[in-house]
Amino acid sequence: MQPIRVTYNQACELLSIKRNAIRELTLNDPDFPRPYKHGTTRQAPVYFDYQELVDWHNSKKEAATAQMEA
Repeated sequence: MQPIRVTYNQACELLSIKRNAIRELTLNDPDFPRPYKHGTTRQAPVYFDYQELVDWHNSKKEAATAQMEA
């Protein structure tokens, strides 16, 4: 069974990138899934939707494959 949500650190592990890279993606890539907070406090944990991360990764992979074939 796949998780519904993943933490910021788990998203880093899944994508094999550092926290700063995810921060840059959220700021500069409009297609990258937006994180959401579980709560209203500043210290509230931040999560990403697992399926949105998978879909984003697959779309980037398909675009790279199509570009290589062109």
